[in-house]
Amino acid sequence: MKNFEFYNPVRILFGKGSISKISLHIPEGVPVLLVYGGGSIKKNGIYEQVIQALGTTEFYEYPGVQPNPVYEQLMPALNVIREKKIGFILAVGGGSVIDGAKFLAAAACYTGDDPWDILSKHAEVRNALPLGAVLTLPATGTEMNGNSVISRLSVNHKLAFGSTAVMPVFSVLDPEVTYSLPKNQIANGIIDAYIHVIEQYLTYPSMAEVQDRFAESLLMILRSTGSKVFADAKPDYNNMANFMWAATNALNTSISMGVTTDWSTHTIGHELTVLYGFDHAVSLAIVLPGVMTHLSMKREQKMLQYAERIWGISSFDHQAAIMESIRLTEDFFRCLGVKTRLSDYGIGAEVIGKVMDQLRSHDVNALGGAKDLTIDDIPAILSSRI
Repeated sequence: MKNFEFYNPVRILFGKGSISKISLHIPEGVPVLLVYGGGSIKKNGIYEQVIQALGTTEFYEYPGVQPNPVYEQLMPALNVIREKKIGFILAVGGGSVIDGAKFLAAAACYTGDDPWDILSKHAEVRNALPLGAVLTLPATGTEMNGNSVISRLSVNHKLAFGSTAVMPVFSVLDPEVTYSLPKNQIANGIIDAYIHVIEQYLTYPSMAEVQDRFAESLLMILRSTGSKVFADAKPDYNNMANFMWAATNALNTSISMGVTTDWSTHTIGHELTVLYGFDHAVSLAIVLPGVMTHLSMKREQKMLQYAERIWGISSFDHQAAIMESIRLTEDFFRCLGVKTRLSDYGIGAEVIGKVMDQLRSHDVNALGGAKDLTIDDIPAILSSRI
């Protein structure tokens, strides 16, 4: 196991009625910016719960944060932050809303010329406005980490940044607020969380037994309990609670400590989202089987571990076992109603050059932290998905 430092200061307020506690964790006497998405929180009662919990706290609203949050749409919020002397940001929504709030928190304290430098030039984020989150869609794990992904339409880029400065002060996880989610969003959340675990687990042995077994337990919960949540005719509190907490733990950095992580599937998937407007989880479901197939020999040891421990496959024919685990993984995504091939969406070989051009435009060569994939591997990975 590699050396590591683990730090996670996020307070989790979990369970029924937890929204009512948020005012206890927001600084007194500072104006709050309430950030949310398209308005679904006003239809399902979450907005009313938040307003009631804020009580007499002075707050201002910034609605309309888009899925795959957009730089151009977020930037006007900085004027509100400055004019109203905002001292705390409260994000109410899924991963996109929380990611957008994190960018605003960092951009509000950025002293350079263009806050986009935080993403494009990896400008260090030393200070940020404090923020909290009320999670409405289990998926990304952003509620318990310092990561954010933002798109900029004018340059057709989707980039990420990370800083402990934008880790939420608190995050509310109330399974009941997810009851109105449509099936496609539940499916996306299951797949997103599942592949987050894969990116931290399916690389190379590090003799990190705690991290491996924790990752494997999350994969099995996401597969079994996630399938129940997707299939439930009416929401079951305990099923949703276990899915919600599994999705959070999938990316709160605990399983990445002391091991080799990857993120090449995300690197390629982000470009598919930019080019074709795919949901984030859909792009990942398309790319992952291609990455797994292409690396089946290089990562044989962990691939075989995945096949045996997650899918119960053991065979003297190692390659056959690995390929069967990839097939079952793809079948799992399809059972959730998510198509997993580019050809399912009418996309052909032209995608290869487009993705490579996109990656070159922001100087990407190595695709992930495992350092076993480069941009030259894109043709092999994507051609298998057509």
